[in-house]
Amino acid sequence: MHPMLRRLDDLAAHLATRPDTVALLGLGSAGAEHDCLDAHSDLDFFLVVADDAAVPRYVESVDWLAAPCPVAYSFANERNGRKALYADGIFVEYAVFTVDELRRLPFTGARMVWQRPDAPAGLAECGPPARPATPYDTVEFHLNEALTNLYVGLHRELRGERLTAARFIQSYAVDRVLALLRLTAPAAAHRRDPFDPSRRVERAYPPEVLPLAEMVPGYRGNRDAARVTLGWLAARFPVDPVIATAIRALLAAEPEG
Repeated sequence: MHPMLRRLDDLAAHLATRPDTVALLGLGSAGAEHDCLDAHSDLDFFLVVADDAAVPRYVESVDWLAAPCPVAYSFANERNGRKALYADGIFVEYAVFTVDELRRLPFTGARMVWQRPDAPAGLAECGPPARPATPYDTVEFHLNEALTNLYVGLHRELRGERLTAARFIQSYAVDRVLALLRLTAPAAAHRRDPFDPSRRVERAYPPEVLPLAEMVPGYRGNRDAARVTLGWLAARFPVDPVIATAIRALLAAEPEG
């Protein structure tokens, strides 16, 4: 058994001795698809507790978390959760909810690690239904978002605002590239994360399909990144010549100062 799964089992054994706990759900790589766990995985889970009063007790205190192994570092990162590092190097991120709170959460791929015999049925399948497709989840939308991200980003680069330029060119525009691949090459997806499209894309698309090293070269590479991404878009989709010409003019312009 992977050490992280064993840690969850040990944690569940301790939680079962506490009367105000209801269930423990593994998420992410500790969830239903736990075969992808490796040495670089985090341990994500939800703890379900009996009532509202128990939530702050389990968020503010880590005595229960330390039952299987000492906790070396932790901090509350939101009202319902903490991040922590065990002394043996296992990093955990977790949140604490009541049953009613859990039923209102969007999540997927959960695995029931432990639950009380009288726990409500279907806790691991809770969560609102998947969001319906919107009129803006289209090739046309993502293509033009990517192009305008490049345009705005290059203007900021020319102004000397390199960090925000990098976000527009090497982050926001690349997010739209991933959306375009999702819509036009869905069979290539490798266990796509519905909450973070950047996860596992390197396994899904080889460099000749998605040249990430050229699209995301770093802080000083905004112009080169914009040039590569524009070329990638133009080679695959009908890019409007007006915005393409405007982007190329910015690529040829001299920065201020």
